Amino acid sequence: MSYQYRPKGVCSRDIVFDLEDGRVKNVRFTGGCSGNTQGVARLVEGMPAEEAVKRLSGIRCGMKATSCPDQLARAIEKALGERPA
Repeated sequence: MSYQYRPKGVCSRDIVFDLEDGRVKNVRFTGGCSGNTQGVARLVEGMPAEEAVKRLSGIRCGMKATSCPDQLARAIEKALGERPA
């Protein structure tokens, strides 16, 4: 299932990703630091969603209280909460 998330407090404007069988797939950021967001997207490809959340949550960007990876973790958490049982 495909999900879209509007990040807050970071440079990226949009995060789109799929959850398939509990795994993160096809992560795409709009905006943000291109190299970093591409790297994060590739690193979490195929990773169990809960593991991605665990690894990415709490990462900060400079003086900001959040980051693009942290926002992806929040997006995945939200998607996991919306999944049909």
